Amino acid sequence: MQNLCPLNLTAEPGNSVTLTCQVITKNQVTVVEWKRPDVDSGYVFFYRSGESDPDKQHPSFKKRVELKDKHLKDGDVSVILKNVTINDTGTYECYMAEKGRSSQLITTVTLTDGGDKDRGHVGLVAGLPVVALLLLIAAVVGFIIYRKHETHSGQISYQRPADEVG
Repeated sequence: MQNLCPLNLTAEPGNSVTLTCQVITKNQVTVVEWKRPDVDSGYVFFYRSGESDPDKQHPSFKKRVELKDKHLKDGDVSVILKNVTINDTGTYECYMAEKGRSSQLITTVTLTDGGDKDRGHVGLVAGLPVVALLLLIAAVVGFIIYRKHETHSGQISYQRPADEVG
């Protein structure tokens, strides 16, 4: 089996998201386990011997998670999480076992909330330093212009006429 790199996904509440997990294998996949380390009891999804087992699922995931490919073709053990909520954010772990072997961690997927509330907050946080910098620049430029104006208005320029030189 081949481990994949961790994956980061963003999903908006109410949408579905595919938690991707795929391995290159020639053997029959016998067990698929999707877990959340921060969820105490139950699986996100559990599959054994050709069928899913909803009795082993945590109640918050029941009727919301299914295999992307029920035939597990090409080692694809990805699942679709439906009707995503803010409570679904976190890290998911994909474990798989081939015939005659024990389950192994294949990959981790981190799911974050992509709702408008988060984007607005991030935009506000990122925008505040820019506004502060622009105000500082405007103040410095304004001060320089003021000082130049004061310096020029305070000087009286006088030149002697050429015929008075002497």
